[in-house]
Amino acid sequence: MAVILPTGYPLQGRRVALLSAEQAQRADIRPLRIGIINVMPQAELYEYHLLYPLAKTIIQVEPVWIRLTTHAYKSSDRDHLDRYYVSFEKANTPQKLDGLILTGAPIEQLPYDQVSYWEELSTILRYAEGNIPSTMGICWGGLALAKMLGIEKTSYPMKIFGVYDARNLDRAHPITGDFDDAFACPQSRHSGIDDTVLEQAAQEGKVRLLAHADGAGYVIFESRDRRFLMHLGHPEYEAGRIATEYWRDQERGRTDVAAPTNFDLQNPLNRWRTNCLDFFTQWLRFLYEASAPGRLV
Repeated sequence: MAVILPTGYPLQGRRVALLSAEQAQRADIRPLRIGIINVMPQAELYEYHLLYPLAKTIIQVEPVWIRLTTHAYKSSDRDHLDRYYVSFEKANTPQKLDGLILTGAPIEQLPYDQVSYWEELSTILRYAEGNIPSTMGICWGGLALAKMLGIEKTSYPMKIFGVYDARNLDRAHPITGDFDDAFACPQSRHSGIDDTVLEQAAQEGKVRLLAHADGAGYVIFESRDRRFLMHLGHPEYEAGRIATEYWRDQERGRTDVAAPTNFDLQNPLNRWRTNCLDFFTQWLRFLYEASAPGRLV
């Protein structure tokens, strides 16, 4: 299908099927409204990584970019933010959001109470837990959702970085069930959650564990009520992004970042694109069925 974007939105010729608001209105199909809290550096450059998989489903999607009032967005284009981003209140009024995405951010090693926008963000997440069918957290976004469940993160001396083979742990699950038994899973983070902590949380009924990778731990899990879906990797990344992050960290003299695992820096190949599309497609299908019980896509 396509994503609905405002007229003039800068896609720079990239392969994303889109509709204008006027075209969508003529189509007379109610799209899924997906709020996106994008706290990645250079927010406008990261948007494509989410628009691409969102546009590849058969469900019409209206992305709504959400701007936090307490976040500085120092590296992002202010004109772009002013034109295309809105507050959470405006995004969710009068028509409610059908789903919410919280992106990663390069702040995994900061305690949550030192994140300038944590109070505002946690207020939104508490609302989402009770009022939005599903919130997806990616990388740090997944760690933040886990924090809302009372599950703490751990900082690592060396960055978990590269492409890891993950095992599908639940073949009956509505989102991950049709994944391959093993699938490539990109990771780029300085923090995570120890296996023993998540296994204890599962025993206590807080979470369901959905995917595990040797060297990266549990990479996909969800709250028991399925309101929070946590992916600690970056399924949305293109291969070039991993290479770019590595060379950037080398230029900065980072000694806690080794060459990415299972990844050729000289010949970057994407081995996870199909899994990425499956992940977003099945999540959107889950939201569609939650918004229209009994209807089949």
